[in-house]
Amino acid sequence: YGIRANSVRPGWIETPLAKDLLEDKRFGDKALPRIPSRRWGRPEDLGGIAVYLASDASRYHTGDDFVVDGGYVIG
Repeated sequence: YGIRANSVRPGWIETPLAKDLLEDKRFGDKALPRIPSRRWGRPEDLGGIAVYLASDASRYHTGDDFVVDGGYVIG
């Protein structure tokens, strides 16, 4: 049927919803050292994977979970 199922799992992204948490010094002192890229994500960091998944370039790509978190889960 041409249906694909993929997901994008973002890490800590600088958005209005996350603003208070990401500006909390105590949280930042604990979380940022776990992120190899040493910064919070930005919405534009998710653009490339979104374009890929919406394009024909991913027509044979299914059943995947894309973690876009600056390396947080491996940190």
